[in-house]
Amino acid sequence: MAEPSARLYLVTPILEDASFAPRLAEACAGGQVAAVLLRLAPADERTLINQVKALAPAVQDSGAAAIVTIQGGAPSAADLATIAARGGADGVHVMGNPTSIRDLRERLKAERAIGAGGIRSKDDAMNLGEAGVDYLMFGEPRPDGSLPTLESVAERAAWWAEIFETPCVAYAPSLDAVKALAATGAEFIALGDAAWSHPDGPAKALSAAAALIADEEALH
Repeated sequence: MAEPSARLYLVTPILEDASFAPRLAEACAGGQVAAVLLRLAPADERTLINQVKALAPAVQDSGAAAIVTIQGGAPSAADLATIAARGGADGVHVMGNPTSIRDLRERLKAERAIGAGGIRSKDDAMNLGEAGVDYLMFGEPRPDGSLPTLESVAERAAWWAEIFETPCVAYAPSLDAVKALAATGAEFIALGDAAWSHPDGPAKALSAAAALIADEEALH
């Protein structure tokens, strides 16, 4: 029996308001996206809750999960668990910190997903897995915007997918990287700038990525 193909995980640019909702709805309309990471600029808690309330339906109406993160870490006046719960998001995403993940799990119970990124080593990944995350993300842009090499991301994703049951997300810096990452066995392939900067729009980019995943699956 063939392994199920990887699903698509869309990562937004940093969002300062809810004006991006129509583009989100357009990108998700094809039904190929399993989840969307809403990267919110730091703001006060009320502003962020209202922003999530406006953005999440654009994702969820297509059947995708809306995951929330505060770019640069949650500001002191805002609590990510509260923002997700009151805003109606399906989960939260944090930079690797087992302590904060255990706290979030206590707060969110099993009602919302918890994902983690910013993983620097295999030890980091294992510690986060033990802390109770629902997925790990490898290869997303660093705070300075730089990216790890595709080879290192593929190696890390393949290692994790082979040994551990917790799903992983492999971030593709370009459409050209999708097939190599799909071959790792990662459950999700993430697209960020590669989708939003596509000349024919994000929906076309996602369709192309889905086709590349299917092509890779057909080889095995």
